[in-house]
Amino acid sequence: MANLPSHASPSFGAQSPATSHNVDELSLTLNPTSTPALHSRLDDIRDDAASDRGDMTPAVPASLLSPSFTPPATPGGTINTAQLLQQAQLAGVRTDTTHTKRPKLLSCLPDVECIVRARIPTTTGAEMFLHLYHNDLDNKEHLAIVFGNTIRSRSLDKVRPGETEMDRMIRGAYMGKLRPGRVSSWTDDEKNGESSNAEVGGAVSGSQTPLQSNLNEAPLVRIHSECYTGETAWSARCDCGEQLDEAARLMSLPMETLNEVASQQSMPVPSNAAGGVIVYLRQEGRGIGLGEKLKAYNLQDLGSDTVEANLLLRHPADARSYGLATAILVDLGLGADSNPHGIRLLTNNPDKIQAVEGPNREVVVKERVPMVPLAWRSGGKMGIKSSEVEGYLQTKISKMGHLLQ
Repeated sequence: MANLPSHASPSFGAQSPATSHNVDELSLTLNPTSTPALHSRLDDIRDDAASDRGDMTPAVPASLLSPSFTPPATPGGTINTAQLLQQAQLAGVRTDTTHTKRPKLLSCLPDVECIVRARIPTTTGAEMFLHLYHNDLDNKEHLAIVFGNTIRSRSLDKVRPGETEMDRMIRGAYMGKLRPGRVSSWTDDEKNGESSNAEVGGAVSGSQTPLQSNLNEAPLVRIHSECYTGETAWSARCDCGEQLDEAARLMSLPMETLNEVASQQSMPVPSNAAGGVIVYLRQEGRGIGLGEKLKAYNLQDLGSDTVEANLLLRHPADARSYGLATAILVDLGLGADSNPHGIRLLTNNPDKIQAVEGPNREVVVKERVPMVPLAWRSGGKMGIKSSEVEGYLQTKISKMGHLLQ
């Protein structure tokens, strides 16, 4: 050892794995109450490993060690992913062999507030209103993309102390359409002038009647979780970007156009007369974040599917929750207290129906509208075509219970 250069690693013989502690005894779910016990358990395992392995590099930083256990070999070498997956299953990460845990249900809905709304003209010629929400659950800015003029945010339209008519128009709390010279947020009578008593920059009267959503049938709703790779980086590993585009198309284009396209594919088209809402939740990678998602992609290239990759990284197969989406829908006047028509939910995930309805059925899902992949509908002539997306869709069907019909 003394004759070796300083950068050389000492040689080690093959070592049998430590048997004093089984990995299935460890909890794979980190929570504040179990963290101290987990750290103590990890210290014991590291001490045992040091005594079992004999000559080893001293003072290995704790940050380099896996939070549960270090795999017996480098990924891509002799790692036994089947064995690791079996250990994860025994530890309770999954409830059974064919279906993952249901989405987390909150005991009560979080408080949400629409901070600003703006009109967005789109490349298809349609218009939508982009709503930005703050909440008391996390510090992320979640979004609601609203099509049509019948769906309004209660928290946005609420009169705020000390604000002027200009303040309201700037944050998007106005009726109709903005134009140069407009002075009232409540009326937009371009022919007869402003019918309210508001002056430019004047204070808002507290006696104004709050605006409400006005629906005559169930609107289309899509709950969409952020996917940077599929929506921005042109990824063919998933169909998230295609689903977002399809939801916007169904909610925005004229029914004549949709029916013409649908007739060519022998597919029915849901009516969008009541408008539609895409609630865009900032929960990248089914809730594990972009960095961990990219690690999962590397594991998929090593042979794991999308569920197994999450489990091997010590994450649930699906870490998303939908309480914020339910609260946003209630704020938009689509809750059971103000919308007797319910909503038609664009989804292939049956578990999402119960999750979106909320702990006390604050929102009623009248109908599930399936989102069949475009490549399947067109016989491969359109849509995403890759072996990765085919494997991804098959895993969602077989292991996550999705219904693609």
